[in-house]
Amino acid sequence: MTPGIAGNLPDDIRELYSCHELHHASAILATEFPKELAELLTALRAFRFTKTQVLAPGGNESEIPKTLSKLLRPEGWKERQLNASHTVNDETVRSESHYIDYVKGRVAFDLEWNSKDQTFDRDLYAFRFFFEYDKISVGVLLTRGPDLANLFKTLGVQGKYGASTTHWDKLMPRLQSGRAGGCPILALGISKKLYLDK
Repeated sequence: MTPGIAGNLPDDIRELYSCHELHHASAILATEFPKELAELLTALRAFRFTKTQVLAPGGNESEIPKTLSKLLRPEGWKERQLNASHTVNDETVRSESHYIDYVKGRVAFDLEWNSKDQTFDRDLYAFRFFFEYDKISVGVLLTRGPDLANLFKTLGVQGKYGASTTHWDKLMPRLQSGRAGGCPILALGISKKLYLDK
């Protein structure tokens, strides 16, 4: 399955972010969840990352995801996990999803800035799990876009943001192989246009 260009997003967003979708995700957001989409678009327009943030040493959550949290948490976007149980041959089987960073209503949003690339599998499984249990209708996944590798090389930090971390080229094959199941997914890649040299 080939992802499509997210034609229901405004032109300015498509200029700032690489955009692809599965199962008409942008149309679902635009028609069914205009309030949530408007809040996401406001956050995406305001989001920037800086040279200081890129060069900061690794460790706990970096300042880049925290920047996005400051934009979304006040609007009611909350971290959520899904727990489910069902009976198989008179035995109760329990399962739970990984946490999704931001959920509001039936829209889920996650940011992967610089984790191990297997984190995408976890995120797509969580979106799929929530979708199959009818708790979300669409998932949005934000990561580093394809043009940031050259920026990181120029800054001398390409080792920190290596090939086996979360970025666009690691996400696309996972989407194309169907790891999100039937869940509509909007994938966004952070571009160099959002970088501030300070």
